[in-house]
Amino acid sequence: MRRDIQAAGSTVSQLDLARLQFAMTSIYHFLFVPVTVGLGFLTALLQTAWHRTGLVDYLRLTRFFGILLLINVAVGVVTGLVQEFQFGMDWSVYSRTVGDVFGAPLAMEGLAAFFLESTFLGLWVFGWDRLSRRVHLAAIWAVALGGALSAAFIMAANSWMQHPVGYAVNPTTGRPQLNDVWKLFTNPVFLRGYLHVLLASVVTGAVVMLAVSAWQLRKGRAPLVFHASARLSLVVLVPTILVAMLVGSELGVTEGKYQPMKIAGAEAQWTTCQPCSFSLIQVGGGKNDQTPTKIIEVPHLLSLLATNHWNGKVLGLDTVNSQYQAQYGPGDYVPNIFIQYWSMRVMAYLAVVVLLVGLWGLWLLLRRRLSTAKAFQRVATWLVVLPFLMNTAGWLLTESGRQPWIVQGLQLTRNGVSPSISTTTVAISIIVFFVLYAALAVVEIVLMARYARREPAAAPPTSEVPQPAPAY
Repeated sequence: MRRDIQAAGSTVSQLDLARLQFAMTSIYHFLFVPVTVGLGFLTALLQTAWHRTGLVDYLRLTRFFGILLLINVAVGVVTGLVQEFQFGMDWSVYSRTVGDVFGAPLAMEGLAAFFLESTFLGLWVFGWDRLSRRVHLAAIWAVALGGALSAAFIMAANSWMQHPVGYAVNPTTGRPQLNDVWKLFTNPVFLRGYLHVLLASVVTGAVVMLAVSAWQLRKGRAPLVFHASARLSLVVLVPTILVAMLVGSELGVTEGKYQPMKIAGAEAQWTTCQPCSFSLIQVGGGKNDQTPTKIIEVPHLLSLLATNHWNGKVLGLDTVNSQYQAQYGPGDYVPNIFIQYWSMRVMAYLAVVVLLVGLWGLWLLLRRRLSTAKAFQRVATWLVVLPFLMNTAGWLLTESGRQPWIVQGLQLTRNGVSPSISTTTVAISIIVFFVLYAALAVVEIVLMARYARREPAAAPPTSEVPQPAPAY
């Protein structure tokens, strides 16, 4: 049954609103996940440095960035719970159809990864004066591991939606059932996609740490302390973003094999080409303009990105659409080209900007001018916005590129929506969630900004600071 509402002369369906709602909540939630994973890893590195050297500056930094980590985790957990609610409210047909497969990694995430992360986070927060140094250090590494595992299970579920594996269709119910859980975690889309998410998370955490450190250095607060955190963030950031760009390129090759429509859409390539160039920018290219004006084309680059071959063949949107029509029936299987084209470029171009700023910072570090370079400190402070834009663009590229499928080749998005929920109900819930998320955004920004601007807490008296572990 179709339920529509009229607004300003246009028709908005329940499907449109359900998609809008899930996109809103998912994008918002994904703002927190990379910070949690990345900052958890970097906080663990800071505490490890304190454990090995005994330098009080590392202890102060561990406590300082640990508070920012806690704020982010607290708000991020709330935003993730809303997504679980939506599966039952907006997407009940989808949940009922693929729940025997999709539910397994979600259950693993809740019962294993989130339990591990939350338990050891509590031990870490309240165990400073109660646990031994080694056990306390193990607790923060368990938190970092829990965050990484949580991302792994979520990515396994999402990768199955991109490229379904490890299942068989029940002849009685007609629903897919999981028959090989191992294939969920050896799915080629998962292997490269998960690694890319981990690297992007570390990049995000490093840029957040660099931005806070740069702001503190510019204000002249605890310069020796924040020079250490700025140094760590730069040393982690530059190689990580280089590897992330390489893995992202390899992920494009994987998607070119299993989701050729997504790759063709990222270039607005309507006709099959061999070799294929990559346009740095273009005008037009949508469904009503299949001959866009491409500006500054890089020869062979799309072939390399999509196939790893200099003269690789890339199927055009029209070709793939015809193949899908022959395989799945009549329909339009072309995603939103504007989102595909520009999401890819926003992600790639901003990554280059982050890399260049990171190299600038390393150059200053080598010349021992990092603490006095006011221009770099201003740029590095505002750099914090870019990873969030990059992560959002990457999410849009991945999820929009799968449309109109909710599970590639198995279920169309329009067939997964709940039949018993009215358009009005979804619209009201969107307003409620928007207000809730706006309030949470204010809380997050105010708390993060307030604590990021504070000086790190003074170290406890020397007699109370545990001595470094003996070297063996």
